[in-house]
Amino acid sequence: MNIAQSLVSSIGIKSACQCLGVPRASFYRNRHPHSCMKKPNLPPLKLSPEERLVILEILHSDRFMDKAPHEIYATLLDEGQYYCSIRTMYRILNAENEVKERRRNHRQRHYQKPEL
Repeated sequence: MNIAQSLVSSIGIKSACQCLGVPRASFYRNRHPHSCMKKPNLPPLKLSPEERLVILEILHSDRFMDKAPHEIYATLLDEGQYYCSIRTMYRILNAENEVKERRRNHRQRHYQKPEL
């Protein structure tokens, strides 16, 4: 790219890129390499690890051991406590591999073709 930069002043960008076999897009991209780099967007309302641990302890407590997150959410709201949404409770449980499909999964049966 340094060679292309030096040729630009004398013959132009298009001609320099054609002579060197360099795409013009690559030339322009390398002129300002850091302008395209964006910082990853972090959700501002993301729960901290400490908050997730508190919620997980509540979900694992003896009081709520056999209850679904919907019931836990309603009970805590009745007591005037709000920690997170129902969906967030499911996300936390899913991250700990504690949520599974409860419907009965049937196996696909392969029937043999009747013979005459």
